[in-house]
Amino acid sequence: MMKSFRKELWFETAKRREYVNITREVEVCLAESGIKEGLCLVNAMHITASVFINDDEGCLHSDFETWLEKLAPEKPHSQYRHNGYEDNADAHMKRQLMGREVVVAVTNGHLDFGPWEQIFYGEYDGKRRKRVLVKIIGE
Repeated sequence: MMKSFRKELWFETAKRREYVNITREVEVCLAESGIKEGLCLVNAMHITASVFINDDEGCLHSDFETWLEKLAPEKPHSQYRHNGYEDNADAHMKRQLMGREVVVAVTNGHLDFGPWEQIFYGEYDGKRRKRVLVKIIGE
């Protein structure tokens, strides 16, 4: 019989831009769900944050930051028509590049990753509480 599980994870980063490995939190959700075979969706519920899969390597995360700043630099804030009341146009663009969500297969009660794959929450306009949705379906 098909089951469904839903849980929200909350994050508040200390910096404007930050990457948080959330793999362990998602694994806990999977264990709570009791689902052994299915799919696990993990998505950022805010338009200035992302969820993505990659390697947990500090230099790589630093490279993400450098690359994203070249493509959508934070400053000067005046370069963006969106900026006015807020100064986060760059965060919206960074989210578009890094993605809204990931879907991971669930096999034998485990996230079915390739080598080195981990799930990350990417924050581009931080210092406030934001949610990530974990939705698991299967049996």
